[in-house]
Amino acid sequence: MRRVLAWFMILTWASVADTPQFSFLVLSPINWPAGHLPEGWQVKINTGSPEIATVQEGRDKYLDLKSHNSSYGVEREVDVDPKAAPYLTWKWKAKQLPAGGDFRRSRTDDQAAQVLVAFTDRHVLSYIWDTSAPQGDMESAGSLPLMHIYVVVCRSGSRDLNQWLRETHNVAEDYERAFGRPAPRVKGVRLQINTQHTGTFAESCFSEVAFRSAPQS
Repeated sequence: MRRVLAWFMILTWASVADTPQFSFLVLSPINWPAGHLPEGWQVKINTGSPEIATVQEGRDKYLDLKSHNSSYGVEREVDVDPKAAPYLTWKWKAKQLPAGGDFRRSRTDDQAAQVLVAFTDRHVLSYIWDTSAPQGDMESAGSLPLMHIYVVVCRSGSRDLNQWLRETHNVAEDYERAFGRPAPRVKGVRLQINTQHTGTFAESCFSEVAFRSAPQS
């Protein structure tokens, strides 16, 4: 993985010689075979049955995730230094939110879309599109065995449904704000959907995901 990251650094440095910026594409539509998960990604099932489609519309490729009373995601290992590439960017679209979903209560803790960033110390940042919790809310989601999760609400409610949106978050700053110390290396990324608590339905889509040395203009 370090060799892959170095290759992406070299590729991007060569194209922007006067501004030494680089990006590591975690999920890229380039060389992505339609009908198959992108290389390096695996399905992780918590409960229920996954409903995953890899879709191509013209030149656009994306993952479509549906959840009927289920909880699952797709994940891949990475090795990223958040000091060098602190900006996590991605594109997502929510089509249907879980009715009554609200991460602040365990019985309603369902989301149409989550981007989870796992660090080498078993701490996790979870960037979510929630049905009810206010946009901008940041709080601990409690500790699971050997894991501590901190949630950032990126989007809330149905106002932006069925629109492709680009998100940018500084994971190094968010980690330090959440856990009170500098961020260690990132070891994994997961794209997740769940509706098992509310017993409802949700659907979301994900496109490009990348770590970058600078925010996109």
